[in-house]
Amino acid sequence: MSRPSLEDIFAEDDEFGLLDVKPRAGRGSPSQDRGVAALLEVTAFHERHSRLPDPDAMDHDEMRLGAIWDTVKRAPNDQMRAVDQLGLLSDDAAPTPRSWQDDPVDADIPDSLDDIFADDDLDLDASLVSLKHTTPSADRHVPDHRADFVPCQDFEKFRERFEAVQRGLEAGERKASPVRKWSVIEPIEGDFFIRNGLLAMIAEKSEMTARGGARDHRLRVIFSNGTESDPLMSSFRKSLNDDKTARMVQKVGLGPLDPEWESDQLEPSGTIYVARSRSENPEIKGQRMILHKIGVTSQDVARRVADAKNDPTFLLAPVEIVATYSLQNLSRSKVESLLHRFFAAARPGELFVTDRFGKKVFPKEWFYVLPEHVGQAAKLIEDGTLHLYRYNPSVQKIVYRSEEFPTT
Repeated sequence: MSRPSLEDIFAEDDEFGLLDVKPRAGRGSPSQDRGVAALLEVTAFHERHSRLPDPDAMDHDEMRLGAIWDTVKRAPNDQMRAVDQLGLLSDDAAPTPRSWQDDPVDADIPDSLDDIFADDDLDLDASLVSLKHTTPSADRHVPDHRADFVPCQDFEKFRERFEAVQRGLEAGERKASPVRKWSVIEPIEGDFFIRNGLLAMIAEKSEMTARGGARDHRLRVIFSNGTESDPLMSSFRKSLNDDKTARMVQKVGLGPLDPEWESDQLEPSGTIYVARSRSENPEIKGQRMILHKIGVTSQDVARRVADAKNDPTFLLAPVEIVATYSLQNLSRSKVESLLHRFFAAARPGELFVTDRFGKKVFPKEWFYVLPEHVGQAAKLIEDGTLHLYRYNPSVQKIVYRSEEFPTT
């Protein structure tokens, strides 16, 4: 017996109604079902995360849901609108809060710390963000003083000395030895060096100063091309170490016992100057008429004090020169030491300034004296009779040691 075909089967009576299939009531098209299903899934995601799914998310499930939502939300149907409980399909729906995982908007990124601290929501105490005892970075990169090269106005006084040293080098009477790397050089007045191909003479080694928390000397260096500069001794030493061609010119003779050993010493001459501070510091300003600095220099006095506002020796303030006295045939360093010892009783005990590193500096060259007192002392040094007198700070006069009466 042959098997019945499909046509035979369907032609038979359907006793149990197996072939009577009816569509489900209320069921829409497949596209509508997908839209509703996507909306319900997005609604659940929004309730959990308070945001819409991101189609570019690293999480695969969120990326898939975000891509589907971007497609179905463009053409919502009535069934989707009916189940939209959060109004996600509405054009005027409130913007969804951003997640902390999202990249920040460019407009929300602060440009500087000032923008962060200016945010009203932070409500910070001003004392917590204000810097104290700190130099602004712009000021830290600005040098206190630039030792520029300037024409030497009195170069003719030194020309013959430069020519003699040059002849000695060419004749082999003098030797130029290389400057060893990181060698500690302590130049004195009259020393010669070769730096950047030029002869350099130390014309002056001025009084001690304080820079960067360390004690140092200011030099006057004259070069064979007719220029001069006034670097710190530490800076000059560094420039020699940095110059691979730098040389130290040896002195004439065999040593200190040789009669020609001191031939490089400069003629003792210079200027005693009396400076008055123009500081706005109330403690200094109130006594500026009786507080004066006593110094000795071989260079132009105006150039010596040009950088006073950056030098703790000058109380970190400009000064005015109120008196000058010439020196002839007298050692500058010895004269300065004599004057400072002579007026030591009039030196302020607690005079100090705070440098830019917050360190206290106590200058030793300031005294409660009048300019004429310095002039009188300079005349006594020249006459060789300073040892017969002393300065009496109680009466502010120079008095004779034995009879204690004021000099005329």
